[in-house]
Amino acid sequence: MMMNCGAVNATTPSTSWSASHSSKVPMLLPRAICTTQRMCCVSGVHVDASVSSNVSRNCVVAKDSSGWSGTSPSLYSKQPFNKVLWPLKALVTSTSQDFPIASLIGEEKVGVLLLNLGGPETLEDVQPFLFNLFADPDIIRLPRLFRFLQKPLAQFISVARAPKSKEGYASIGGGSPLRQITDAQAEELRKSLWEKQVPAKVYVGMRYWHPFTEEAIEQIKSDGITKLVVLPLYPQFSISTSGSSLRLLESIFREDEYLVNMQHTVIPSWYQREGYIKAMANLIEKELEKFDRPEQAMIFFSAHGVPLAYVEEAGDPYKAEMEECVDLIIEELEKRKIINAYTLAYQSRVGPVEWLKPYTDETIIELGKKGVKRLLAVPISFVSEHIETLEEIDVEYKELALKSGIEKWGRVPALGCESTFISDLADAVIESLPYVGAMAVSNLEARQSLVPLGSVEELLAVYDSKRRELPPPVMVWEWGWTRSAETWNGRAAMLAVLVLLVLEVTTGQGFLHQWGILPFH
Repeated sequence: MMMNCGAVNATTPSTSWSASHSSKVPMLLPRAICTTQRMCCVSGVHVDASVSSNVSRNCVVAKDSSGWSGTSPSLYSKQPFNKVLWPLKALVTSTSQDFPIASLIGEEKVGVLLLNLGGPETLEDVQPFLFNLFADPDIIRLPRLFRFLQKPLAQFISVARAPKSKEGYASIGGGSPLRQITDAQAEELRKSLWEKQVPAKVYVGMRYWHPFTEEAIEQIKSDGITKLVVLPLYPQFSISTSGSSLRLLESIFREDEYLVNMQHTVIPSWYQREGYIKAMANLIEKELEKFDRPEQAMIFFSAHGVPLAYVEEAGDPYKAEMEECVDLIIEELEKRKIINAYTLAYQSRVGPVEWLKPYTDETIIELGKKGVKRLLAVPISFVSEHIETLEEIDVEYKELALKSGIEKWGRVPALGCESTFISDLADAVIESLPYVGAMAVSNLEARQSLVPLGSVEELLAVYDSKRRELPPPVMVWEWGWTRSAETWNGRAAMLAVLVLLVLEVTTGQGFLHQWGILPFH
């Protein structure tokens, strides 16, 4: 597996487009500059946090060289997420520290725990990997009354999906390269930290496959680590990714006296960091140069989707963070005189419920109908190559694009070991060290310093305190395809499945036992 370790420059102009969350047709995301500066003090160390981001409330119109144009009012506000729901983020800029690193470390043993999804390394691993995935209550959220069915349901889904998933993994070499790439990232991060005078050890903890988070924690204890920085390898925070891994960590920490006494902090999301933004812009710029007419290529950001209910009902900040991330990358490209059309869509949806829109496959078809001929796919939520990039984007979406009339297809590689990216992760770790084992400030409002702080438990408590209550049931059940009807139709279907599973589990008879999905008693 090739790692991406370089930077680039050059290119040319066009127009700036983005995808509206309420429409399948690409539309403009308006932007304007705003700046926030805060100062906080921790253990006598002062850190100044500054962030520039694009947030506009106006309606914008643009037209590209082919003549079609679009408008979009401001359809979302970042304020509720960035300033209330999820204020804990890494510093936006990668700056040298005003404090001596040696004084922060002293005699402490510093560790960095990288959290990631994990993936099956062989075809035999696929079904148990899927079981671990769907047994996670942050992936499939069952009502409290039916949570005892989490594992039977996970068994049913994993067995049903395994044959199709095996085909996908077989097409990319028989397994996921995620562990190999994450191990390489961990080693490059360790080297970068040592070069910056931080002699830290770096560990990899996967959520659903080896090396499991529990395995990494055992190694951390064995090595006698006393200061730990927890760094999820997801640029944007979501309940189903960083949130799930952090909840697992919380449960592990609570049960172990060594971990209770070990100082640690968490970097919950880091999509705003200057180094990350520049690294993404470098890769996009390099791939644009491969087109015969770079200025006419539409930049197509494809992010991993999440169920819409996570955002609208549970308050997941993922969508807002993703949209802001795209804004920041586009701003960086515009500084380089690259003003190509662009859009954002969401991939990898499964099941009958509604996911974040617009969907990647539907958007590709719409772009083809609109006359787009050159498309550059950018896997925006992935920092490593795996099944969603190598098979879903490179094979399925490329084929769909060519069938839809798009003539030239390109794809930006995942960041991997890109040097700017790795160096910036090292800076993020160093910038978080003053907050290991200490709260930056005492009240929620002052936490807007945009620095990583607090323990896993404190961080999740802040998130949970802002989660919205589920909406009350609708008065009349509808069976059409309205948004509320689709939600309730999906819940009714899930309830029916749960009832069948209850009967299967309690009686020991039924088609699941006959098919060997559930064992006979």
